[in-house]
Parts: sequence; structure tokens; C-alpha cells
Amino acid sequence: MQSSGQLPDILHLTATSNMTEAMVTHADQQLAELLNDLLGVQGRFLDLLGRKRQMLLSNDVEGMTSLGPQEEELSAELQSCVRRREELLASARSEGVAAENLRALAQRLPDDRRATVEPQLRRAVAQSRLLRHESLVNWVVVQRTLLHLAQLLEIIATGGRMQPTYGREEPVASTGGLVDRAA
Repeated sequence: MQSSGQLPDILHLTATSNMTEAMVTHADQQLAELLNDLLGVQGRFLDLLGRKRQMLLSNDVEGMTSLGPQEEELSAELQSCVRRREELLASARSEGVAAENLRALAQRLPDDRRATVEPQLRRAVAQSRLLRHESLVNWVVVQRTLLHLAQLLEIIATGGRMQPTYGREEPVASTGGLVDRAA
């Protein structure tokens, strides 16, 4: 009678291990699909930011304006990847796999599956750094342009005469002192 009592326990353990294997396979597939999609979106975004930088440097306002819809579309795709990431992590938590991020989730996968996912994770992290760098470069270009325009407007508004830093005196007479004055 004990042998029959042990049989259902063994079947239960086998079924549980199969479910765990199925859950791991499902999580592995979802993670691989998410990373593939993310890498594709990141690559297209890097291309777009590079084109945008060239347009900023060449002052191609029409070209930059035409990039707006593409930027919005890529931003929506990135937001979709973020939602999918959150859903994947929540699903893993609900199945008893505690993972705070995709790297931790990948580390919980069996070695053979982890070996295929980790290179994708490294590429996604590297491309994320490149995206931040490209965005920063574009931001610096825009800020420098705005600073230059502000200085031009100030020169136009003051007629090229420098205003005193302190007090309300007459504008400072500024000439090329090093060049104009006799030695």
C-alpha cells in the first residue's frame, strides 16, 4: 500500500519538474524575443540619432522636422519593450522566480539557455550606453547652438556694446586692447 502512496508523489514531483521546465522554456523564449525586439529598436534609434546629429550640424530644419514621427514611433516601441519587460518579470515572480531585472532572470535559466541569452543582454546594454551617448551629443550640439544664438541676439540688441557687470554706468568701451594699444 505504501508503494501505491509513493507513486502519486513521484508523479506529482515529475509533473512539477515538467511544469518548471515548461515555465523556464516559456520565460526563455519570451526573454529572447524581447531582447531581439529591443536590439532592433535600439539599432534603428541609433541610426535615427546619427542622422539627426548630421541634420543639426548642417542646420537641416526640414529634415529634423521629418524625423519627428519616426522618433515618436521608436519611442512607442521602446515603451512597449519596457512594458513587456515588466510583464515578464512579474510573470517570473508569480511563478516563484525572484528576479529584479532581466540579467537576474537570465541567470536563473539553465546553462545552455543562459549561454544564448547573455550575449543578447550584453549587446542591449552596450547599445543602451550608445543611445545615451548619442542623445547627450545631440543635446550638447543643441545647447551650444542656443548659446550661440543667445549671444548673437545680445550683440544685436546692444549694438555690440558691452553692458557693465555692476552698476548702472555707461556701456563699457571695449576695443581690442591688446591689439589696438601702443606698446
